Amino acid sequence: MSFVKSLAVSVFMGALAAPAFAADIEIHDAYARTSTPTAKAGGAFFHIMNKSDQDDRLVAVSSDVSPRTELHTHKDMGDGVMKMMEVEEGFVIPAGGMHALERGGDHVMFMGLSEGFKEGETVSVTLTFENAGDITVDIPVDLERGADHKMDHGDMDHSKMDHGDMKHDDKSN
Repeated sequence: MSFVKSLAVSVFMGALAAPAFAADIEIHDAYARTSTPTAKAGGAFFHIMNKSDQDDRLVAVSSDVSPRTELHTHKDMGDGVMKMMEVEEGFVIPAGGMHALERGGDHVMFMGLSEGFKEGETVSVTLTFENAGDITVDIPVDLERGADHKMDHGDMDHSKMDHGDMKHDDKSN
């Protein structure tokens, strides 16, 4: 790849990773991933900054990339069993504060994917907040992001995880 082409790709990817802003809510460091090319589930991770003087709440998420897109978290059930579950009440974003959606913790979950995400693609996600309303974010796919971002979700033993009514027979996301 030529230097000019490499530079153009870098600038384009940098623009995609730029923070999203709407009113007093900012989305930073967003990325999406699946663990394999055949994964049936994937995740999106980012930091939500609330610049207002009142708490807000991320109450819903939607995307055209999967039949089901939900707000999820992990809960330690003891005895080495982690349960991944939907968080129907959403996540509080404190006034003047931040809430992180990270691997191994709170995150956006894409379920029922027909195929895994591909490096360089983007995933369009609409975040719905109680106060700020809908914010649509184009999230870059980053399959290379390592475990330095909280926990490498792909290395978890999903055989002991309860995914509710979702059938999950591969180690996706």
